[in-house]
This record gives sequence, structure tokens and C-alpha cells, in this order.
Amino acid sequence: MQLCGSRAPGTAVQARATRAPRRSIVVRCDAGATTKPAVDTIELGKSGLQVPVLGIGAWSWGDRSGYWGYGKEYGKEASSEAYAALMDSGLTFIDTAEVYGYGKSEEFLGEFMKAGLSPAQPIIATKFAPLPWRLTSSSVSVACKESLGRLQMQQMGLYIQHWPGFAFNAFSNDAYLEGLADCVEQGLTQAVGVSNFNAKRVRNAAQALTRRGTCLSSNQVQYSLLYRRPEQNGVLEACREAGVTLVAYSPLCQGLLTGKYTPDGPKPSGPRGNIYANKIREIQPLIETMRAVGQSRGKSPAQVALNWIICKGAVPIPGAKNKKQVDEIAGAVGWRLEEGEIAELERAADKIVTPLGAPFENW
Repeated sequence: MQLCGSRAPGTAVQARATRAPRRSIVVRCDAGATTKPAVDTIELGKSGLQVPVLGIGAWSWGDRSGYWGYGKEYGKEASSEAYAALMDSGLTFIDTAEVYGYGKSEEFLGEFMKAGLSPAQPIIATKFAPLPWRLTSSSVSVACKESLGRLQMQQMGLYIQHWPGFAFNAFSNDAYLEGLADCVEQGLTQAVGVSNFNAKRVRNAAQALTRRGTCLSSNQVQYSLLYRRPEQNGVLEACREAGVTLVAYSPLCQGLLTGKYTPDGPKPSGPRGNIYANKIREIQPLIETMRAVGQSRGKSPAQVALNWIICKGAVPIPGAKNKKQVDEIAGAVGWRLEEGEIAELERAADKIVTPLGAPFENW
């Protein structure tokens, strides 16, 4: 299925604040209900695939590593309620991966879609893991079909290489790109993307996929007010030049930018508590700036942080473990920060000395 055209991309990620082109979709609650407010959409690169300007990451759904607290703080029912709330709000772009919960995240999504929790249909993005024993282009399409089986779908919206191959399979990276193109040709996915790719890899991948008659639609990397390295290491610029949309994971820095953690108050649970506990005090001036910027609109720090990414022309995919988190995330769409507010937020962020985040996109 060829979706890539010769026209200019609907948006390009800019190194400075931009107003991304908008289109709207309408999601109905049920056959007789009034329409929900329209949610702006954005084209992923030049693929023709339109997604909401804000998506959701489903890493925490079914994850048993203990990182997010699945099985202790929440369970499958909470994920189901989050899914229904997403469909109801029009935030229908959901990102998962075959390694999330060892396939459970994909399985949950498949079950939720089949259960008819909402008449709305999600746009699913999932990821191929370049594991050391996967060495050929055919391993990509095989993995894609296995993901589709868990999702109970015939075709997904976006299929992504989760990270570049290293060490044992570093020589297979060209084959993986061929495999992604095969998935498009076989009708398994509408569009293909990559994740954690540096600037050089983005350019090479875009050229390789163009030669195959398709295109690189997206590069998913860590990006937030607390982690702006893609603006400095060439990744944003490479995406802009290649007409590739940047999809931002950890846009809330795994909860730090929600404002709910304070030096003398609650801390993130599990391993995140150890990672971020000493950094909460340092980021408080930024949190206060975010509160001040959002106050006139009645917006929370989390909503301000997500809107900042949208204004950059990127697509944030924060995680959501339950309906309450979805409801807050949904408040980040339907409005835009002013350029002066964006500059104020960035000045506050630039004062933070301790690096927050890992430069996976430099691999």
C-alpha cells in the first residue's frame, strides 16, 4: 500500500517554535450522540497517515518489570478504562511494542479493540525489536505478522524499528530497512518509522526507504523540556531536512514534569524513585514557571509541557496508566502556547544543570 506522495510534508519538526498545520477529526461517542470537539491531526512525514497531534504510549500496559507498578498500583482493568477514555477523547494514536510486557501490551490492545469498548478505531503503532538473532530482512515482516496476531489486526498504522542494531547485528541495519519496506509492500502497515536513530541514521534510512518506493515517516526519540538534546545533536534538523516527523517519548520525563512530585512530598514509585529523587528539587523553578504559564488557561504543568512539544511540530506520546491520567493528558490539545510563553519555558529549562534523560538517539 503506497501512501507516500511527492508533495511536501504536512509538517516538519522545527528547531524553534512553530505552528504546525492542522486538520481535524471528529469522534462520536455512540450512534445517537453529539460530536466530540475536534482533535487536531498531523501527517506523519510524507506518508499520508494522519494521527492526532498527541498520542499515548502503552509501555506500562501489562508491564511486569516493576518499573511502573503494574500488578501492585494498577492492573488490566485500569488499562482498559484508559483505552476507552482515549477513544472517547479522540486521542486515538496509541504506541506500543512487542517487548512491552513481553507482548502483553499488544495483547491488551487487541482485546480492548475486540471488546467494543468504543466505536472509535485507534491508529496503532508498534515496534520491531532488532534482537541479536534477528539478522535478515524477513525477520522484520515475520515479527510484524506476530504483532498483528497479538493485536488481532490485519494491518497496523505504523511499524517502527525500535532501536538500531549493534554488535552482533550491526551489519543488519540495512536489511531491517528493507524489511520495513517489505511490510509496506505486503500491506501489513500503512507507514514505517524508526526509533532512537541519530541524525546520520535518519538521513540514511530516509534515502533507503525512498529507493524502495516508500518513505520514512517518523523518528521516535526522547524529547521534553528536561531533555532537549535532539535540538543540539542534529536529530531535529535531520528530521526536518528529510521530511520526517519527530515523535517524542518520555515527554513528561516519566512524571517529573507533571508537578506532582515535590522535594518534601511524594516521590515516584519503584526504580523511578531512585533515579529521580535527587533531581526533584532542582527542577522546581521550571515547574513553577510552567504553573504560571498555564494558570491563565487553567492548565496544569503536564498540559503545558505536552503543548510545548506540540508547538515544536513534534508528536508527544506520554504514558497513561488509567482514565484519570488520560483525562489530564487530553487537556493538552485544542490550544497553543504563545511564542513568548515558549521562550519563557525554554529559558527556565536551560537553567537546569543536571542532565535528565539518556542520549539513546546518539547510538
